[in-house]
Amino acid sequence: MAAKLRKGDTVVVLTGKDKGKQGEITQVMPKDNKAVVDGVNVALRHTKQSANSQGGRIPKAMPIDLSNLSLLDKNGKATRVGFREEDGKKVRFAKTTGEAI
Repeated sequence: MAAKLRKGDTVVVLTGKDKGKQGEITQVMPKDNKAVVDGVNVALRHTKQSANSQGGRIPKAMPIDLSNLSLLDKNGKATRVGFREEDGKKVRFAKTTGEAI
């Protein structure tokens, strides 16, 4: 099945503690059905000091379920993603505007 959300997409969170926050997808994990989004679902990780990094409480973006994310269209609104063929290629498009992504 083709991925509706991909790395580099700008998304908005639909539910949970970060509802309404926007960010860019930095990593997608299709097997787990999760994605890591910049600035969303941030947890503090306590790390020991090492030779190459300072220790302390470091914020880290944790994975969030893909079902809780929605793609942003050109107008900045949440949209669903559809697929269609253009010139023999499968293309994603925003259902609100009909524009290819």
